[in-house]
Amino acid sequence: MFSFFRKKAPTPDPVAPTPALPEPLTASPAPQAEPPVAVPPVPVEAPRRSWMDKLKVGLRKTGSSLTTVFTGTQIDDALYEDLETALLMADSGVKATEFLLTDLKRRVKESKTTDPAAVKGLLADAIADLLRPLQKALVIGQHKPTVVMVAGVNGAGKTTSIGKLTRHLAQEGATVLLAAADTFRAAAREQLAVWADRNTVEIITQQGGDPAAVSFDAVTAGKSRGRDVVLVDTAGRLPTQLHLMEELRKIKRVVQKADATAPHEVLLVIDGNTGQNALMQVRAFDEALGLTGLIITKLDGTAKGGVICAIAREKPIPVYFIGVGEKLEDLETFNAREFAQALLA
Repeated sequence: MFSFFRKKAPTPDPVAPTPALPEPLTASPAPQAEPPVAVPPVPVEAPRRSWMDKLKVGLRKTGSSLTTVFTGTQIDDALYEDLETALLMADSGVKATEFLLTDLKRRVKESKTTDPAAVKGLLADAIADLLRPLQKALVIGQHKPTVVMVAGVNGAGKTTSIGKLTRHLAQEGATVLLAAADTFRAAAREQLAVWADRNTVEIITQQGGDPAAVSFDAVTAGKSRGRDVVLVDTAGRLPTQLHLMEELRKIKRVVQKADATAPHEVLLVIDGNTGQNALMQVRAFDEALGLTGLIITKLDGTAKGGVICAIAREKPIPVYFIGVGEKLEDLETFNAREFAQALLA
């Protein structure tokens, strides 16, 4: 069974001792190569620290508007009013903003804090506690194959996120089969095929095929070939496109014919730049499909990173992964404490 809260770093070989230099020789024996010196092991925490640095940079636009609130000299109504404005501008939403302000005032009172700079740390604690229910591992292995259906609107980064998720799964030793069920968008099959090639995994595809039929074939193939995971890429669509949303429901029904227990995960990829619209997408797709998790992309370069707070307060569906860039390694598991710290760094 695979759990994706943390990627385990491989255990490095022990460091070989550096051999002593030989004494000067009068004879000329056959030269002997010195044994190689192993590179010192890299700390397990290093990859996560690197990710945290990227996350801080990605959330800088959101965080800067929040952190400037705490540059004053006293804790007063003006500070809380400025913070309320900053949270709303970051698309935290009215409900989450009110909740955070109430919680923050309680923490300030209980801790008897008088320094505005210290309030920032208390806000980080409040945000971390609010987001903690969203922190959940994507578990693979309870079913074989684990069928993961991935949805999202066009432009959210759905197919790219599938490619990155495939990399995560492969790094943990899981075998993956991709289903190119996005037959609605031109070149979607080709894009997914590129990711399959990059990750050296198989892909099930049909020229102009029916999305539900492709999904059925992929699940059937995944079972017969003993794959750990089948990732189904569905066509991007808006929740208002009712005929396309019905197609998603059809894919889910047909997948269940191939495996009565599937799909085991239904993920929605949302663009962090879209703010409150992202929350509307979560509600609509959850109603249609019954979402089990989210992947939030493009949190870099936006001042709307607070939308995760709105989701936590109004539609607390687990956030399995967040993305802050286009590279394969720019998608990582979501951690509430890390996010809060990076937001207010």
